[in-house]
Order: sequence, then structure tokens, then C-alpha cells
Amino acid sequence: MTRALGISRLTFALAFALVALVLALPHLQAPMHWLFPEVERPVYERASFVELVASHLALVLASSAAATLVGVSAGIFATRQSGAEFAPLINAIAAIGQTFPPVAVLAISVPLLGYGGPPTLVALAVYAALPITENTIAGLTSVSRDAKDAAEGLGFSRLRLLADVELPLALPIILTGIRIAVIINIGTATIGSTIGALTLGSPIIEGLSASNPAYVLEGAAVVALLAILIDRLFEDGVHWARRRSGTLTSDAHAVA
Repeated sequence: MTRALGISRLTFALAFALVALVLALPHLQAPMHWLFPEVERPVYERASFVELVASHLALVLASSAAATLVGVSAGIFATRQSGAEFAPLINAIAAIGQTFPPVAVLAISVPLLGYGGPPTLVALAVYAALPITENTIAGLTSVSRDAKDAAEGLGFSRLRLLADVELPLALPIILTGIRIAVIINIGTATIGSTIGALTLGSPIIEGLSASNPAYVLEGAAVVALLAILIDRLFEDGVHWARRRSGTLTSDAHAVA
């Protein structure tokens, strides 16, 4: 079953470990108190870790989806004949977006969007745009001329050439950019708790402000395991995309 889905056994094991940790944390009062005897309340209880993970993932997925839509669209435009002259400008804008620290974007967004999730989502989306844009451009420009010529010889329109040949062949590189963006966002989303967003940063921020290392450890452990799991999922996806693009390339060469 794991082979059919393209998901490795290690990925399933990490998913099981994350679920087990999230469900077990509320019941770890005794061992956490043993580790941190000076702490009166060693387990974070202001919100359940299930709720924190769900809210954290919602922010990461929404911001990454927005960044993917913008980044892939910008990358496609920059690699078309009509948009080639704008490629340096697109790269410059994306690079400038990542030079701003997320905290600065939050500070600018709060007066406009208020506190909580919306400014966090904007900051994450801006920060994630660069790797996706760069990798989309790199992936599309790496598609071989032979593959394009073979498709054009079969009468493919420009739109079909993009959808059926260029994007599938560029998919492994594009996925790598999305992978980088999502992993960055998983860690960066924790700072959203400084402006009232419900994330896995909530126990970390509260633990730091209240000198409670138990809270910091709990939040950091879940964030780290979540990041590793998502990274493994993307690795499985990239391997699947490479196998698929290899098949497409072989077919294109056969036609040529």
C-alpha cells in the first residue's frame, strides 16, 4: 500500500509518532514534572495541542497555497516570450520580499489587518514567494528543447505544451521550491503567536515569557516533528514527480 501511494514507511512512522505525541502530551504531567520540578504547571493547557497543530497547519497551508499560486504564476509568466523581459524584475521583487524579516512584515500588517491570523498569513506568504518563484523559473527553463520540439511536432498548442509537457517535467524542481517554502513557514509561523495567532508558537512564547522551559520544550518538539514529517512527505512527492518526469522525457525522445 505504501508503494502504491508513493509514501515511504518512514513517513508513516513519523506521522504515527506526531499523532502519538500530540495525544500523549496532556497526560505527561508526571514525567514533565520530574524533568522540570521547579515548574508548577509543566504541561501547556491554555489550548489543546490538537487545536494548536490544526491552527498552525491551517496558517501554513493557506499562506503556502497563496505563495504557490503567485510564485508559479510569476514563474510561468517570466519564462514566456511575452514576459521574458520582466524576469529580472520578478526575481528582484521576490528577493526583496524575503529580505524583510517576518517580524517586520507583521509590524506593517497589524495596523492594516489587526491581530491574529491574517497578518501572520500575509507575512508567511510574502516570505515563501521567493523559493517558489525561483524554482518555477529554474524548472521551466530546464525543460529540454527536444521535448518541446516533439510536442510541437505533434501539434500541441502553447497552453497544452505548458500543461502536458513543461509543467510535468519541471514539477520536481517546482516541488523542491514549495518544499523549502513550506518548511520555512512551519518554523516561522510560530512568531504569529506574538500578535495573538493560535499556533504551536503559543506554548513557546508563553514559556519564554513565564520562564517555563517545559512549555518551550513541548511546543518545539511538536514543531520539529511536524517539520520533519512534512519534509518527508515532500521528499516522497519529489521522488514520484521525478519518476513521472523521467517517463515523460523517455516518451518525448521516442517520439522525436
